[in-house]
Amino acid sequence: MSATKLLLMLPLMATFAYVSFVGLTYLSQRALLYPGAIATLAPEHATWGESVYIRTPDGETLHGLYSHGRPDKPSVLFFLGNADRVSNYAFFARALAARGIGLLAISYRGYPGSTGTPSEVGLLTDGIATFDWLSARSESEIVVLGQSLGSGVAVNTARQRPAIAAILVSAYLSVLSLAQTHYPFLPVALLIKDPFRSDLRIADVRQPKLFIHGQHDAIIPLSSGEALYDIAPEPKQMLIYDGSSHNDLWDARMVADIIRFVEALK
Repeated sequence: MSATKLLLMLPLMATFAYVSFVGLTYLSQRALLYPGAIATLAPEHATWGESVYIRTPDGETLHGLYSHGRPDKPSVLFFLGNADRVSNYAFFARALAARGIGLLAISYRGYPGSTGTPSEVGLLTDGIATFDWLSARSESEIVVLGQSLGSGVAVNTARQRPAIAAILVSAYLSVLSLAQTHYPFLPVALLIKDPFRSDLRIADVRQPKLFIHGQHDAIIPLSSGEALYDIAPEPKQMLIYDGSSHNDLWDARMVADIIRFVEALK
């Protein structure tokens, strides 16, 4: 092939490579967004609380771990991050139980012990179903807690159900905006299936809100959490942990801050 023909072919080759990459990204986006979803129905080992199974309106079954609290104290409904496990939070359940506060943490659909496959519509349905399940089985008022991906589930649940408060850890303005930040060379708005637009839902969350974010979070930048905080209605407060990033927030300080917030609710 002559040099002239090669030069003429290069733009076509580059275009083909880019289109192929865009197509691959489109097809694999849910695997990237939900890395904790694995093809198994086996529930995780119960390191705390009791195993419970919650039926969703669309026919899926969710596995969760549940620690009962006192009826005069709130219960926390916990929506985890996208690669997390409910079995990881024995320390949190024990700390809450010591104060009489209950805890329910669930595996989203498609995650260990739960049926189905994850999607935004599915996870939002899971959030409502677990709130209704807990509300029907406990006299306690409910505080929703969402971390990372789960913050979007918590925001939607709090706007549709009578939670008394919302705790949003490493929250984002939207998954759409995060994807646009991390993949500026892709037409994200045209490709994304699960945008998780917390920015369009937070205005309806008028309960007290606690935002917690790591100053050096590179996965969900502090600026994204601050942008959501800025448009959230009062009452609200934000704690920024100096020296913390995305995966090292859970320590005695954060547990104490959460308990302090929950116990101060009227």
